[in-house]
This record gives sequence, structure tokens and C-alpha cells, in this order.
Amino acid sequence: MDVDLSSIINKLEASKKVSKNGGEYWMGRDIQGVLGYATWEKFMNVIDRSMIACNSSGYHAEDHFHQAGKMVAIGSGAQRQRVDYFLDRYACYLIAMNGDTPETGIAQTYFAVQTRRQEMQDKLTADEKRIQLRDRVKDVNKKLGDAAKGAGVQNYPFFQAAGYKGLYDMGIPDIRAKKNIAPKDNLLDRMGRTELAMNEFRITQTEDKLIKEKIHGEQNAIDTHREVGRQIRDTIKKIGGTMPEDLPAEPPIKELIVKRNKMLKTNSKAVKG
Repeated sequence: MDVDLSSIINKLEASKKVSKNGGEYWMGRDIQGVLGYATWEKFMNVIDRSMIACNSSGYHAEDHFHQAGKMVAIGSGAQRQRVDYFLDRYACYLIAMNGDTPETGIAQTYFAVQTRRQEMQDKLTADEKRIQLRDRVKDVNKKLGDAAKGAGVQNYPFFQAAGYKGLYDMGIPDIRAKKNIAPKDNLLDRMGRTELAMNEFRITQTEDKLIKEKIHGEQNAIDTHREVGRQIRDTIKKIGGTMPEDLPAEPPIKELIVKRNKMLKTNSKAVKG
């Protein structure tokens, strides 16, 4: 089927809305037909795939896809809720990328994909970048746990402590004392981006070594984790970096997430307004 490039772009431009704070957005039901989907159900499948792609790219889908709904009459005085989505430019781009109609191919051009993605990354605040990095560390730590279990580790706290000992040249209680971190706080939740990056490298390199070298036995795995941490520490020294134990503790990640969610809620209300 031939599609009219100019017509689709004009329709996408016409359906664009601007919130009170100047942000651009599109409503899902406004662009559903423009992108060649006859039913909302089929278009929802594309939205679902796009949200998964968003999360896989390191972003949070809820930051770009805001679900909305309003009651509509269906006859005899009855009403039902009609689901819709507020979509920012990045969300629309992902929809265009995950769509399967000729129209979505044209939409990719309209949403100026690569430039927009870079602009979004550049606009991330330091706090948002820290939250993203903490999420990454959480994921790789789970993979390290699986690798350690496969190597025969049963006392996982000892295994983890060895990695910290190698990287910090001190035990976890001493790290907490030096940085004035309460026992109830997760150490990783109090780290800044630089320190999180050091630990992400420690974690991924240990996992890789355990698997590639087929290390087996709890003590061997513990020794490996400590040695990887020590080598990373030596590298930091060689390049003149700040030692991880000398980096200051940052506010708890949970506080940043609460702050971010409040901001998202405020922005969502502004968009709906």
C-alpha cells in the first residue's frame, strides 16, 4: 500500500499538543489511525512492545508513557472507561520503531529519532543518572549471585564481603564507619555515580571470571572476588583516581526516587491540564 509521506507528517504535526510547561506530547488514540492501526487493541500491542523496549534501553517507561482514561457513554445511560496514553516524543519514536505498518516507517523520520534520544540523555539530571546506574548495579549483582551459586558459594555474605575488601582495602563495617552510613542502609544505595561505576566493574568482572575460568569451590570464588576488587583498586591508583573509601556517601537512593516520582506526578498533571 502506498502511503502519502506529507499527509502522515502533517497529521502527526497537527495532533501534537504542548503542555503548560512547554513539553510536547501526543495522545495514543489521536495517532493510532495516523500510524495505520484500525483498532485500539492492535495499537495497544505496539505500545506494550514499545514500553518493554524503553525499559530495556535503560529508561523508565513510566517517564514517557502516561496512561490515562476517561468515562464514555456506551448506550442506555451506561458508561465505561476508555484507556488512552499521553506519549512524549521518545515514546512515539519507540512506537514507530516497534510498529509494523508502512506509516510507522515514515513516523520514524518525523520523530527525529537519534537526535532526540541523545538530547534526552543529555537532559538527564545527575540524580536521574545515579538512579539508572544503581538499577544497573542491582541487575548485575543478581547475575553475580547466580554465577557464585554455580561456583559452589553457599555463604554469600562472605563472598560479597571479599569483593568489598579487595576494592576498599577494608571490611564493610569499616567502610560504613568511615562514611558514616547506618547499618540499616544498603551500601550501594548510598554511593554516588563514580563509586557505583567502580562497583559495577567489580561485579561484572567477577561474574565473567567465575564463568569463563569455570572456578569451582566456595573459597576459590571468594578469593577470585577479592582479587578482582584488588586489581580494580590498583588500576584506580595508577590513573590517579580517588579511592572508593574516600568518596563521600550520597543521599539514599530511595529519597531520590520519591523526589523523582513526585516530579513525574506533577508533570503528568501539567500535561493533562
